[in-house]
Amino acid sequence: MSSTRIAMWSGPRNISTALMRSFEARGDAYVTDEPLYAPYLDETGLEHPMAAEIIEHHEADATAVATWLTGPVPNDKPVWYQKHMAHHLLPSMAREWLESLTHAFLIRRPAEMLASLTIKLGTPRLEDTGLPQQLEILRAVRERTGAVPPVIDSQDVLQDPEGMLTKLCAALDIEYTDAMLSWPPGIRETDGIWASHWYDAVEKSTGFAPYRRREDTLMADLVPILEACRPLYDELYEHRIH
Repeated sequence: MSSTRIAMWSGPRNISTALMRSFEARGDAYVTDEPLYAPYLDETGLEHPMAAEIIEHHEADATAVATWLTGPVPNDKPVWYQKHMAHHLLPSMAREWLESLTHAFLIRRPAEMLASLTIKLGTPRLEDTGLPQQLEILRAVRERTGAVPPVIDSQDVLQDPEGMLTKLCAALDIEYTDAMLSWPPGIRETDGIWASHWYDAVEKSTGFAPYRRREDTLMADLVPILEACRPLYDELYEHRIH
């Protein structure tokens, strides 16, 4: 059976886990939660919450992860949805394996993303936003294939889940189903071990929450990173499905 391996590249504090829930609710998709997180933590030594537990519990060798993600699809599912944080793809990690995947991108307005990210991680660096890595991957896919992979903005998804998911599925050449609009609450076996720290809101969710615009006011020390984020986000935004 031929399968579609979807690599959805997101930045942090987006609706990436809700979107993973949506694909899991299809019934024909196996989902994988941030498979490069343990290799990222192992190499960088960053003191993220639960870092030691994540490295111990999950595969921390990037090459082994890449081999798994491009190998047989678990449970013989026709769709393998891989939720990736773009900043987990470090410069030292190989890129060749990415050619075996179908790529898509999930973005969020930088001011909203930064306001949420600082609550969990303090003052972030530009590379922590995932935007440079998202743009790198998109440009590489465009150069290799001659086509721009699909980009969706979280605001658009929350304002019109059915419409945006229909368009996304069409761009990924898979069938849309209304089953993607709702799911049971709770933590999943497919969630990373970090779910207890990060997934407090999505654990209670049963569907996409209505969009609520966040206040854009940020601390002064975040203004430079916001300004650095904007052109990267704008280039990705130009390609968004709408």
